[in-house]
Amino acid sequence: MTETNDQIQTGAVPAASDVPAAAEGQQEQRRGSGGGGRGDAKGDRRGGGGGRGRDNRRGQERDSEWQERVVQIRRVSKTVKGGKKMSFRAIVVVGNERGQVGVGVGKAGDVIGAVRKGVADGKKHLVKVPLTRTSSIPTLSNGRDGAASVLIRPAAPGTGVIAGGSIRTVLELAGIKNVLAKRLGSKTPLNNARAAMQALEGLRTHKETAKERGISLEQIYS
Repeated sequence: MTETNDQIQTGAVPAASDVPAAAEGQQEQRRGSGGGGRGDAKGDRRGGGGGRGRDNRRGQERDSEWQERVVQIRRVSKTVKGGKKMSFRAIVVVGNERGQVGVGVGKAGDVIGAVRKGVADGKKHLVKVPLTRTSSIPTLSNGRDGAASVLIRPAAPGTGVIAGGSIRTVLELAGIKNVLAKRLGSKTPLNNARAAMQALEGLRTHKETAKERGISLEQIYS
């Protein structure tokens, strides 16, 4: 092999006139096919990158639809062998203001990590809220979680959101603009938020109620 390489390196290079025309054509075809292959590879790479770019933009658009509000951040501790382990707990409400809302809780060693986990947990426990044409709820509803109890009832257009604490945050991110809410019992933000979620989850439209009962919609109003 070494001798062959030496021969190729030291041998006389033929002139351009000595190369047959057919050989030149074959060389041009090889060059053209090689360039096309490289061009196709680049095109494929560019096309693949464009697809990933579109997916990233769609993901950003989906994320931009959701709004997050931190209700409470507390420093908590856990007693372990050798002392206490300190961490942060964040209560986050996630909603798109179009009838979907969720409450999440996250714990981490730093505040940013706790909020991030709370947002992820809230998106896992979303509730779909039926909204009326006036951005209110169809019927009165009650919710209870632990010692907290919440009463939510519809209101006339222009009333606004009459509520306080974490209940107000849940109602606003759900897209409800005319509603009356009253907190009964415990004042704990997490229990009140979950009680409001339970009340919203139990809402049914008149059409759904008529379908469940097996009667017509006119009989509901009569």
